[in-house]
Amino acid sequence: MEKTRKRDILREITPLTQSDCFTLFSRVKSAFDFPLHTHEEYELNFIQHAPGAQRVIGDHMEEIGEMELVLVGPNLQHAWFTHRCISREIREVTIQFHKDLFDEKFLRRNQLSFIRSLLEKSVRGILFSQETTTQLAGRILALNQKHGFDSVLELLSILHDLSTSRNLRILSDASFNHTEPHSYNSRRIERTFEYMNRNFDKLITLGEVASQANMTEVAFSRFFKQRTGNTFIESLTEIRLGHASRMLIDTGQSVAEVAYLCGFNNISNFNRIFKKKKNCTPKAFRERFSGKRIFI
Repeated sequence: MEKTRKRDILREITPLTQSDCFTLFSRVKSAFDFPLHTHEEYELNFIQHAPGAQRVIGDHMEEIGEMELVLVGPNLQHAWFTHRCISREIREVTIQFHKDLFDEKFLRRNQLSFIRSLLEKSVRGILFSQETTTQLAGRILALNQKHGFDSVLELLSILHDLSTSRNLRILSDASFNHTEPHSYNSRRIERTFEYMNRNFDKLITLGEVASQANMTEVAFSRFFKQRTGNTFIESLTEIRLGHASRMLIDTGQSVAEVAYLCGFNNISNFNRIFKKKKNCTPKAFRERFSGKRIFI
């Protein structure tokens, strides 16, 4: 095992919305082309036919074999690189789900204790054994054939089987990733995010969101930054970019139309912000996600 060098890390804003339970992206490709990145969601990644590729999870780096299955927790940097892989038919299935998909009270039930433990461990990254990966490969590959409630039940069942599997490996050092999944524990913040999610396509002012929290603009700005780590504008931009990403994947609307429908009134500004956040243009992003992707 090697330790990664310090490098630029992209914060991915996934196209999941609050209305989705999870998203599944399945494709066959000839190379890994997504940079080292983090995001708020849990990610279960299945890789097949990629011997010689390189996996980076937190501060852990190693060459992978023919097939693997990894669970990455929220805000943990990760990436796969082509490295020495010569396969031209790499199969990748990526499942992303919100960190609050399973309520904390729900996970406290006795029957869910193993899943709760699994999700807690995933903040350091988990590599599952070849035996477990082989056993679950067919179900993961077939998950995009299920729909609605059945698909959510199947995802829960897969997570349960993973949580009771043996010989899993924790990948990253405990001291490396200090960012733990958390809630803001504030109804004011929750109301603010609810308001921004409902009105992201409109002009939203600081005064409007401050009034949602019954605070002055100055007090709200300070409070919001302390609780979330971001400014109001940064959080609103992330919400808008998330919806824009979804539309770029889900619709055939032009980049300009997507920008305006997601609250960006200037196409040049949208392109600049999008490229800064995602390390690619909106057009390149759409092409990158041209494989099969479904939202549940």
